Amino acid sequence: MPSRAAQRDALLSCTLFTAMRPEELDRILTMGSERSYRRGQMIFQKGDTASSMMAVLKGSVRISTGSADGKEVTLNTIRTGEVFGEIALLDGRPRSADATAAEDSDLLVIERRHFMPYLLANQDLVVRMVAVLCQRLRQTSDALSDIVMLDLPGRLARLLLRLAEDHGSATPAGIRIEFKLSQRDIGTRVASTRESVNKQLQVWRDAGWLSLDRGYITLRHPERLRRMCETD
Repeated sequence: MPSRAAQRDALLSCTLFTAMRPEELDRILTMGSERSYRRGQMIFQKGDTASSMMAVLKGSVRISTGSADGKEVTLNTIRTGEVFGEIALLDGRPRSADATAAEDSDLLVIERRHFMPYLLANQDLVVRMVAVLCQRLRQTSDALSDIVMLDLPGRLARLLLRLAEDHGSATPAGIRIEFKLSQRDIGTRVASTRESVNKQLQVWRDAGWLSLDRGYITLRHPERLRRMCETD
């Protein structure tokens, strides 16, 4: 199973835990347990009691829900080193979506019944976490503003720039986003269809702004995408 350092890094990928000091993170890790899921196995379903947060130590998890017309919609893909269900640690409300192992996956599980007593006994930590969550709320507000104020090219450009900033690496060809992105997943993030996302990406590829390679995207001219966001 992954090392303690890998587990700590996974928690630090979550906004909720960036307020914590190293010794606090180590204390949280002692509360965790590790679980393995096979590809396609259901982790939890919408409406289930939300009693834990999970960090992906290996593999990936698909978060999805059903649409009004009976179709399944992917909301997000949680990859190695990322977390999901963290809000359940605080509010304990029922799950709002389904979670399924997209591949064989190992998860670190933090139970609410262990986390809350520790949090409530450390008031300084509560204050720091509130500040972090307020920043997260501001980011959510910005994302909603993008949907309202920007057209699809503007929303897509801003998403790619954010992903490049958070998960990009410099290559001779440009900034490569270091995980695969399906056009379906991108569509859910920019409130559009897979077909519309594909059409816009092809326009930018033909213009030389980016390159597409088996699910990986490299931004060849990120400054042009940035100007598009500013213009829009």
